[in-house]
Amino acid sequence: MAKTMLMITSVASMIKQFNMDNIAILQDLGYQVHVATNFKHGSTMSAEENRHLKNELKKLGVIAHHIDFPRGIGTPVTLITAIHQLSDVMSSYRYDFIHCQSPIGGVCGRLIGHKYKVKVLYTAHGFQFFHGGPKKDWLLFYPIEYFLARYTEQIITINNDDFSLAQHFPHAKARYIPGVGINYKNITMMAPTQDKISLLRKEFGIPENSFVIISVGELSQRKNHQVIIKALAKLKSQNVFYLICGHGNEKKNLELLAEKLNISKKVKLLGYRTDISDLLHMADISAFPSRREGLGLAGLEAMAAGLPLITSNVQGIKDYSINGVTGFVSSPLDVDKFAIGIKTLINDNKLRRKMGTNNIKQVEKFDISNVNKIMEEIYSEL
Repeated sequence: MAKTMLMITSVASMIKQFNMDNIAILQDLGYQVHVATNFKHGSTMSAEENRHLKNELKKLGVIAHHIDFPRGIGTPVTLITAIHQLSDVMSSYRYDFIHCQSPIGGVCGRLIGHKYKVKVLYTAHGFQFFHGGPKKDWLLFYPIEYFLARYTEQIITINNDDFSLAQHFPHAKARYIPGVGINYKNITMMAPTQDKISLLRKEFGIPENSFVIISVGELSQRKNHQVIIKALAKLKSQNVFYLICGHGNEKKNLELLAEKLNISKKVKLLGYRTDISDLLHMADISAFPSRREGLGLAGLEAMAAGLPLITSNVQGIKDYSINGVTGFVSSPLDVDKFAIGIKTLINDNKLRRKMGTNNIKQVEKFDISNVNKIMEEIYSEL
């Protein structure tokens, strides 16, 4: 009988962004892969992109199941609905193991795995609780993770803080991988031509000699883009532009904030983009000011493109962002310090180039090939 596994994530974008290589590894190991996720709501991808993903999975021979996972922690009703739907899937197929991801996917996946006596791997893309984080998050989420660890074969962590915490959970074996992996060579070796960069700047209405800051990530309070908008307003420079790539429910609030601060023409919300590598090479620095972050693919990709970083000092970001070396680091809400870091990099071309060159070298260890080797080992052990 063919081996079969179920991959569970709460949103479809996690399949597309973080798991296509995992699917290929599993298929090479002889597994029939199923995915269970929400293809309708809560994703950072558009409806059209979700449909494209379903078609792509079908062509790969992956069986997809839509589950009405809530975005965020949901309600008892929405959680019970998702668990019932997962139970229907589990009743229809025999799985050798489950690989679940995201907080809600992790909760539902481990509960359903325990019910059906199926081994469960859980990838934590950043625990909801972390050293220096809000006390309420520790009171709510730490007991949940501690309890569910007993239903978990292995907990895969993507940053050092989470790995340290996971080692104290019962039963589950803690594993560390260096993030979800970046396509290092694709980013470093395939820079767009100067003509392409000029066309992109023209598309966004950015003058040729302007200074460009870029952020990549969903428009959410967690990603904290508003602190960079506030810092930009403090600079009072007419020649600095801020590009933000991503969808999210904070779009209107960010637009209103930029308008209130009289910098709406300098803040460009680009939506979901498929040309991130080109946009990174077009920019001068990258801002990554998250309030909480598992590791941060966007920060690593910016480093591979040779950009200095302006980041917060939280959780996974600390694994690679070093103040004065990779760029400048601030607490998530310190607008003044973010503004100082940005201003320093605007005014010091030599420092900017030095940090960018250093970042290209430092980020190579996060290449997807290194992550894939570890994931193949983990899957092969089951």
